[in-house]
Amino acid sequence: MNFFQSRSLRWLIAVLSVLVGASWVTAQDAENPATSAEGQVWVADLEGALGPATADFIIRSMADAEAAGARAFIIRMDTPGGLDKAMRQLVKEILGANIPVITFVAPDGARAASAGTYIAYASHIVAMAPATNIGSSTPVSIAPTPSMPQPRSPGPDGGAEDQPDSRTPSAGDAMTRKVVNDAVSYLQSLGELRERNIDWAEETVRFGANLRASEALEQNVIDLVVSDMSSLLAQIDGWSVTLPDRTVALDVATADVYVVEADWQHELLEVITDPTIAYGLLIFGIYGLILEFYNPGMVFPSVIGIICLLLGAYGLQMLPINYAGLALIVVGIAMMIIEVFTPTLGILGFAGVAAFVFGSMILMDTEAPGYQVPIAVIAAFAATTAGLALFAVGFAVHARRQRITTGTESMVGGRGEAQSDFDGQGFVWAFGEQWKARCTQPVRKGDKVIITAVDGITLIVKPDNQEEP
Repeated sequence: MNFFQSRSLRWLIAVLSVLVGASWVTAQDAENPATSAEGQVWVADLEGALGPATADFIIRSMADAEAAGARAFIIRMDTPGGLDKAMRQLVKEILGANIPVITFVAPDGARAASAGTYIAYASHIVAMAPATNIGSSTPVSIAPTPSMPQPRSPGPDGGAEDQPDSRTPSAGDAMTRKVVNDAVSYLQSLGELRERNIDWAEETVRFGANLRASEALEQNVIDLVVSDMSSLLAQIDGWSVTLPDRTVALDVATADVYVVEADWQHELLEVITDPTIAYGLLIFGIYGLILEFYNPGMVFPSVIGIICLLLGAYGLQMLPINYAGLALIVVGIAMMIIEVFTPTLGILGFAGVAAFVFGSMILMDTEAPGYQVPIAVIAAFAATTAGLALFAVGFAVHARRQRITTGTESMVGGRGEAQSDFDGQGFVWAFGEQWKARCTQPVRKGDKVIITAVDGITLIVKPDNQEEP
C-alpha cells in the first residue's frame, strides 16, 4: 500500500468516524423525554429574527412534541420579524399540526412584530405578557413612497374619511400593490380561520399598525393577557381547540413544562445561514481554490476551499439571495485575476473591485432586520480580494516566469572550459567539477563552451565565441 492509498484510507476512516459520531449524537438528541411527554407541555423559544435555522428548529420541535404525545406546544416569542419564506413555512406547519399550538409573546418587553404577527394569527391560541406589543406587519421590502397608502384621517363625524387616492398605489407602483395586497389577504385569511380581527389585519399590513397587549385583547387580536407560563396554562385549561382532524379540550393546568433546548443541528444551521458567515465562507472558498490553482499539489487549500464553498452555498441557498449579485461577485474576482495576466493599466482591476462591491451589496435580496451583509465586512473582503488578486497572484505568476535555478534545467546557458582537445566527445570543467561533454564542432583545450542541453550525465555544448565581459 503506497502513501496515497494509506492517506485515502485515513481520510475514509476519519469520515466514517464523523458520520458515526453524528449518528450517535442525533440518536441521543432523539431521546427526548417521550416516555413522560403525555403529561407535558413543550415550549420552544423564538428569539431574534426569524430565519431558516429558527424555523427549522420550531418545526422539528413541534413534530417531536406531536410524536411524543405532548398535550400542547407553546412558541414563546420575542421577534422583530424575519424572512417571508421562513415565516410561511412555519405557518403552514402550524396550520397542519395535530397538536394545539399556542403563541405566547413573552417575557415583559417582548414583541411579535412583522413575521411574528402572522405566526400569532396562525396559532390556535395567542397570549401576551403585559408589557409587550404586536403588529408592524408591512412587508419590509416595501419602502415608503408618496404613492404608498397613508393612515386615514378622521372625518367630520369622527369616522375614518375615505381617501381612495392615498390608499391606492399608482399604476407605476404595481409591484408594491401586489406585495401589499398579497400580505393583507394572507393575514386576513389566517384571522378568518382563527376568528380574529381581520380589519386590524389590514391596518397592520397597510399602515404598520401596532397594539399594546391590552389593546390587542380588546380588539380580538389575541385571546388573553397573562404574566407568566403558569398563569397561561391555568387560564387556557379546558379550552377547546380545533385541529385538522378533531377537536380537543386542553388539559394543561397540571402539566409539566418541558423547554426544548437547541441541538447541534440548529446551532450549525444558525451559523452557516447567517448572511455574513455564508458570504465569508463563499469568499474563503474561492480564495482556497485560487491558491491551489497557483500552487498545485498543496491539497490543503483546495480541501478547505471546497468545504467552505459547499457550506457557503448551502447557507446561501436557504437565504433570499440575488443571483445577479452572486454573479457580479464571481465576475469581479475573475476580472481582478485577468488583470494580472493581461495588464490593462488597472482598468479591469478597478472594474473587478467595483463589480465585487456592488455584487456584495445586493447579494441579500431582502430588507429584513439582521439579514444584510455589513458594509464594513464588504469593504474588508473587497480590499483583501483585490490584494490577493493583484499582488499575491501577481507574485506567483512572476515566479513562474523566472528562470529555473535548481536541477538540470538550471545548467542550460551556463559556461564551462574544455579540459582537452576533442571533436565529438570530451571533458569540460563546469560548476566546480569535471563533466563528459559532446559537441558538434572541434574544441581545443582551454576553450570556453556554453551548455545548450543536458543528456543524462553528458553536457551538450557549443563553443563560446563571445568575449567574456
